[in-house]
Amino acid sequence: MTAATVPPGTQDLSEGALGMALLHIERGDLTAARQNLVLAVAGGVSAGANASLFHGAPALEFVLGRAGRAGGGVHAAVDRVVDARLAAARRRRESGALPPLAEFDLIRGLSGLGALLLVRGSAPSRLTDVLAYLVALSRPAHTGGRELPGWWSAAGPDGKEMNGGHGNNGVAHGIAGPLAVLSLAHRADVHVPGQLDAIGVFARWLDAYGGSYWTTRAQMDAGELPVPEPARPSWCYGPPGVARAQQLAALALGDSVRRQAAEDTLVRTLSSPVHLARITDATLCHGWAGLVTLTRAVAADSPVPDRFRPLITDLNTRLADDLHRLTKPGFMEGRSGARLALDGTDSTGWTSALLIT
Repeated sequence: MTAATVPPGTQDLSEGALGMALLHIERGDLTAARQNLVLAVAGGVSAGANASLFHGAPALEFVLGRAGRAGGGVHAAVDRVVDARLAAARRRRESGALPPLAEFDLIRGLSGLGALLLVRGSAPSRLTDVLAYLVALSRPAHTGGRELPGWWSAAGPDGKEMNGGHGNNGVAHGIAGPLAVLSLAHRADVHVPGQLDAIGVFARWLDAYGGSYWTTRAQMDAGELPVPEPARPSWCYGPPGVARAQQLAALALGDSVRRQAAEDTLVRTLSSPVHLARITDATLCHGWAGLVTLTRAVAADSPVPDRFRPLITDLNTRLADDLHRLTKPGFMEGRSGARLALDGTDSTGWTSALLIT
């Protein structure tokens, strides 16, 4: 494993050859998967600062792991990535600075690395270290004489400085991601001190603010809950992804009221022509593929799964109708991910990359 320069995109789970290999592995075509994997590692595999669940050595481990082929070499490279990211987070915390989204989110940060360690099938110390880090995000941060949520970021989602900072609420880049990781870990019987308390903190925040993609300092200072503006409902941002995270939290907490509310939110959103009209493609990230995949998971964990069957049928139809319009080949925004969703199987556990399961 190296931190060398590699051909752009090849080792990227989102759009590169690794994402295409994932489809072949789920379908049991290891010959086709091997061809994509050879392309992915042709120029080396990043284990540097940009390595994450969706790039470099961790992405490679995730894909190889779906075929039961991730070995000690890739595990060791990922462990070094995790150690480096935890050390950087510790230094940031000691400095008193607020965390950037890339420190803790699913796509680039420690939530994604935690999800990867969770599906290794054991509970190594690094996993509990990552979970402890996520728990620490539930403790307030203090800056400029003001108490803010521990996951508050000075920069906006675009990486540029935002006046007063923001609290991101999405699964891909916000606090719904850590909430899902901690809840899934509890389900897998992996526990750290303060885990359930942190799940409660994150869930209650999303009760109040989860209807918006993110929350600004001005909204916090107003003392009134923001009225969410109509926005695209998707896995990455919006009510559906947050609803699945809330359902997982409810299962961890044994909270039937929260579970019912989360399921009702998903049904209400996906039954609304106004909301559905804002979906414009078939992708996993923000289209029909992501919606049908998370709806299947919500139904599987619901005591009344039949209420979701009409929604799943409708979403499948929309996905099939729009899939041919996708021009990219990859996982998150391309045909491979959409086809995985349309196939409707998860024998390899590929949906764990999205914190859906």
